[in-house]
Amino acid sequence: MNIKRIGIDLAKQVFQLHGVDHQEKPVLRKQLRRNQMLNYFAKLSPCLIGIEACSSAHYWARELQKLGHTVKLMAPQFVKPYVKGNKNDANDAEAICEAVARPNMRFVAIKTIEQQDIQAVHRIRSGLVQQRTAKVNQIRGLLAEYGMVVERRVETLRKALPLLLEDAENGLSFDFRALLQSLQQDLIALDDRASEMDKKIQQLASSNSTAKRLQQIPGIGPITATALVCAIGDAKQFKRGRDLAAWLGLTPRQHSSGGKDCLLGISKRGDTYLRTLLIHGARAVLKVADKKDDPRSRWLQNLCSRRNKNIAAVALANKNARIVWALLTKETDFLPEGKPA
Repeated sequence: MNIKRIGIDLAKQVFQLHGVDHQEKPVLRKQLRRNQMLNYFAKLSPCLIGIEACSSAHYWARELQKLGHTVKLMAPQFVKPYVKGNKNDANDAEAICEAVARPNMRFVAIKTIEQQDIQAVHRIRSGLVQQRTAKVNQIRGLLAEYGMVVERRVETLRKALPLLLEDAENGLSFDFRALLQSLQQDLIALDDRASEMDKKIQQLASSNSTAKRLQQIPGIGPITATALVCAIGDAKQFKRGRDLAAWLGLTPRQHSSGGKDCLLGISKRGDTYLRTLLIHGARAVLKVADKKDDPRSRWLQNLCSRRNKNIAAVALANKNARIVWALLTKETDFLPEGKPA
């Protein structure tokens, strides 16, 4: 069978395939079970395979590459315009096959096992932090029903809980004290798990040479550096630093027409987690910018005098994203502004 290109619509158990030959005529419309995928593609001649970047896409991309095929991942929103008719697996596979052939299509870099390992640590830590925040809010809400208001900071609640449990005159019933003590143990357990993930990230940041270089940039610490390493991988997939900043959603949206440019707020596209880390790191730099006299701090001081501090933080996050691209593509160390190369 002379197949030039195949589009695969992934699922948990049933996979839909659509293939075309060198004359762009459909020659393959087939459903495969999960356990049939690798055996089927092992018998095919190497061809171009398109897959939507979704759950398990990176796994299948790596496995198909081992069989000699060229695999391209695409964001689902870029495939959607090519769907003809109603949505079903066959039409989705046909749209993927069509979209992967477009010369101006944007592709997603295939993650390695090491990148996915680091990403798993970040996902687990993020989930633990969310659970801890929910637990803190639950405890504060229950205490408020008994007339005890605790500040929103986690540290404040940690200090207040032992005092509330020891105070016999605060009006808490015996049953609620037992419940409050169990909630305190849950909070301690979540703190311990989050601390374990933090230590794991510290170890990854200290053992990875790329992450160590990124930590030289003001506003980027171990968490942000390792998150960037696992998300970006090979930064050469971006032509310039602005492309990386746009991929992170740190560049303005446009609503332009008739030759008139109209720039709005940042697009907020891409990975929200990465964008949040970069902006929070920029806010930390802004807090001490007025105490320094280097070129970057003077630029920030001048920017803060003209615009809101949130705008300045996003501008610094954008600058840091471009510096990250430069360090990753040129494989060099960070050179502070004002120092000769």
